[in-house]
Amino acid sequence: MPPHRNEMPVDLEFYDYDTRVAAYAVIVDDDRILLSWWNGEGVGVPAWSMPGGGVDLPETTAEAAVREVREETGFDVELTGLLTVDSFVLSPDERVLHTDRFLRSLRIVYTARVVGGTLGTLEVGGSTDYAEWVPIASVPDLPRAGIVDVALSAWLEGR
Repeated sequence: MPPHRNEMPVDLEFYDYDTRVAAYAVIVDDDRILLSWWNGEGVGVPAWSMPGGGVDLPETTAEAAVREVREETGFDVELTGLLTVDSFVLSPDERVLHTDRFLRSLRIVYTARVVGGTLGTLEVGGSTDYAEWVPIASVPDLPRAGIVDVALSAWLEGR
């Protein structure tokens, strides 16, 4: 669990901690949501996640969301809106990679619709093994990354 706001150092400037920016897409078809299976990369417990991931330096967050969805699901998508922005902090002890720096994770979540492609991950040797359409009603019973709850809650609130 991320440190409580009162437990974080107050004297850290933005250059004193690491920042990871990631972009995701919520894609819903009737009563199903498109999820990707994160394989844990050998450091975590595998779980369902939203299609998406890290933003490369030359990309916009929108470009990254479209690219990541294509890589992880095989689908070409069109973004239809900005759904939510989420952020959390990990202390150095909570980070998977050994470091002495805090990490701020900034997650931008879009809504999107499929405009082409075929279901099937295009990622080779990456963090996603496959993607599936999952009934929304079954999501609470699945092993899942926190981004799934963030994204699905925002989508349910906004529909």
